[in-house]
Formats: sequence, structure tokens, C-alpha cells
Amino acid sequence: FRVKRYIAKYTINPALTHGIAHEVGSIEVGKLADLVVWKPAFFGVKPSLIVKGGMIAAAAMGDPNASIPTPQPVHYRPMFGAFGGALDTALTFVSQASLAGGRLDHLKLARPLSAVRGVRSVVKADMVHNNWLPTLEVDPETYEVRADGQLLTCDPAAELPLAQRYFLF
Repeated sequence: FRVKRYIAKYTINPALTHGIAHEVGSIEVGKLADLVVWKPAFFGVKPSLIVKGGMIAAAAMGDPNASIPTPQPVHYRPMFGAFGGALDTALTFVSQASLAGGRLDHLKLARPLSAVRGVRSVVKADMVHNNWLPTLEVDPETYEVRADGQLLTCDPAAELPLAQRYFLF
């Protein structure tokens, strides 16, 4: 269940909160095939490859002038899927009001436009695998925190995940 929750945290839940889940956020028929490929050790930190609309849009790449196979620093650079006619494999999200009556037609944009939906009506209960909404109580004198009456405690962290060591290079 934890893996599903983390994947939903990076995929469908942000799409729901931004009102674009009708176009992206999951791999379903009719949605854009936008995928991010991760090495398991760097999941959630550094993607290996970003695929938009079935084309490689960005990838980690070292210095193009380097003479060794593993040059540093590695940056995300645009690939062939980010240029030219491939731009129409992506969408530009705009408000529904801006699409009404063809108000943006004069811009002659290469990318298709899609209106965001339901942004103001999204609540915690709409989140996939992350909809628990306990009653929280904080004792102002002892700073004890309780969720649904259960005391929440944790030891100080000895090691922090997704911290600085992932961003040195």
C-alpha cells in the first residue's frame, strides 16, 4: 500500500489538485502517455528519463564536451521530443474562461490547449491512496500531538531520505 501511495503522490494526486487529471496523471486510454523513468535508488529525486507523448523530452546528460563516459555535473537537458513538431505532443493548460469564444485563437499556438477543471472543488477525500483525514489535537502545554485520539511519537531521525546526498552531483 505504501508504494501505491507514493506513486499516487507523484502522479494522479498532483493532477487532481491542479485540475488536469482528465488529461494526465495516470496511464489510461485517452490520456497523454507522459512517463518518468527512475532508477530505483533515486525514485522521487532524480529521474533518468522523461517521456512526453511517447517521445523523449528530457534526460540526464553530462557535459557534452567531456571525454569520459560519466562526466559531472549531470543536468537535465531537452532531447528531440522537446523541439520542433514534437511540441504538439504536450498540452498547455489554461482556464476555461480563456478558452471561451476562441479568445486565444489569435496567438496561433503550436501546442493544443486544454482547460483545467474542478480546481476549487478538490478536497482531501478526492486524493487517491491519501485521503485519511484524522482529527488532530495539539496540547499547547506539552506539545503532544494526537490523531484520532492516538498519541503520535517518533524518535529523532538518524538519516533523512531524499536529502542533500542525492544532489551533490
